[in-house]
Amino acid sequence: MQYWIPKSLVLGIAVSLSGCSIFTNDAHHERNYRANAPVKVPEGLEKPYRDPEFAMPVGQYENTPEPVSYRAPQQVLTVAQGSWVEQGEEAARIFFDKNDGIDDLPQFIWRAVDGVIALHEAGYEVENKAQGTVTTTWYSLIKPKDGWFWEESKAPAKQKFTFTVEQKAHQRTASVLAELVDYQGEEALTPLLKRHLEVRALNEVVSEFDYQYRLLQVELRKRQGVLALELGFDKAGNSALLTEKGQQAVLDRFSNFLERSNFTVVRVDREKQEVLVRYEAPESSVWDSIWGEEAVVLPIENGDYTISVAEAQDTRTSITWKDGQGNVLDANTMNNLHQALIELLRQKGLTI
Repeated sequence: MQYWIPKSLVLGIAVSLSGCSIFTNDAHHERNYRANAPVKVPEGLEKPYRDPEFAMPVGQYENTPEPVSYRAPQQVLTVAQGSWVEQGEEAARIFFDKNDGIDDLPQFIWRAVDGVIALHEAGYEVENKAQGTVTTTWYSLIKPKDGWFWEESKAPAKQKFTFTVEQKAHQRTASVLAELVDYQGEEALTPLLKRHLEVRALNEVVSEFDYQYRLLQVELRKRQGVLALELGFDKAGNSALLTEKGQQAVLDRFSNFLERSNFTVVRVDREKQEVLVRYEAPESSVWDSIWGEEAVVLPIENGDYTISVAEAQDTRTSITWKDGQGNVLDANTMNNLHQALIELLRQKGLTI
């Protein structure tokens, strides 16, 4: 009969310890206070003395049944490389510095704006990019989530925005400003809501700018890889690959590139400026062709190769290939190898 006593004690202790999470302590909430009338003194009794110096007014509080929602001002997100905001800026504005690879900064910003408008399946009501401004057609920044079919769905709010792009005189910096020019929605348009919508619209442009610039960086790396290797001759007149990089840089970077291209680097001899590698062609499968990721097979036989790095006839560096018997690869083989290596550079987005 006593087995239940320890359990009840444990349960009571657990409930008492978790009371903070079960019961809300709102004893001092202003809605629990009300103004009471002064104490009424029965007839025939003298009222107590109240010193006016210490008299305190009775607090008056209104009982508000509906909670009030407070939202912090939304912030402009400087997630894109080279983006920044001015301290104390009240408008929804962001600045972009001209990053490497961007030829026309305003045009690049307009490309980001176009991407956002296309994502919302909207267009332009007024388009005057030459003067640095566009006004969009109606679109919804915030779309409602799908609910149960018996739930009443609310029509999403719609907005029109004007985007203004201004470039500074030195042409190294440009800004984009988002302004809400028209609004349709069940919720009243307050200054705080207007600020939220403008900043949200601007942040979408910033994210698209960041995405577009990342794509540009990949394309730049591919271009650098294509231009890094050229077909030519070494000092002995043998067909070789030529690059602008120095000999030590080629020994390091070209070795890393070969390791990612189905080569095994056996030894790097810095005294002889040679790299001994072993090549094994990759195996292709049906799935590679389906997903469009077929491995590039180089036009050379499987086996060992010696790659000699030396100074060319000009200021460039020559890369000469020899097979396992020490024979220099002929010009036709080097031409095919050069084309295959360029394709590998494009596919992997690498540079030499």
